[in-house]
Amino acid sequence: MEPLNTPTYAALLGGGLLILQILLMLSVGTYRSGAKKGVGVDGDTKLERLVRRHGNLAENAAIFIVVLALYELIFGQTLIALGTASVFFAARLLHAFGFSSLSGSHLVDAKGAGSKFVLMRASGAGLTALASLVIAIALIVGIATGA
Repeated sequence: MEPLNTPTYAALLGGGLLILQILLMLSVGTYRSGAKKGVGVDGDTKLERLVRRHGNLAENAAIFIVVLALYELIFGQTLIALGTASVFFAARLLHAFGFSSLSGSHLVDAKGAGSKFVLMRASGAGLTALASLVIAIALIVGIATGA
């Protein structure tokens, strides 16, 4: 049996995403504290936006990092691993910035000045899906073909 490779890109991506996750978590906590709000959003669209921004990263990041790490353990630090990790990180930044405005999250003024936030959110979601699909297919095909 061949020795396993070190999942370097997954580790770097994980560290970067954890820093982003902490920043998003702190934005929720800071807002909750200032607004004196407990659990839930209680109809507060700003709080809802902050919670979803934080939660969406958590929903997508963990499984991506696991699959990327599995890919790297088996196939090493390939261009596919580096490319998908880079695209995923950029996508999550775009999504977080898109959600930093009510235009991006609730489509307020989505056709006016806020359209850039809608574009960032949509681009972030689309690139997240693309990077995830590419690494998933690369892992499956690589294993199936013994590459």
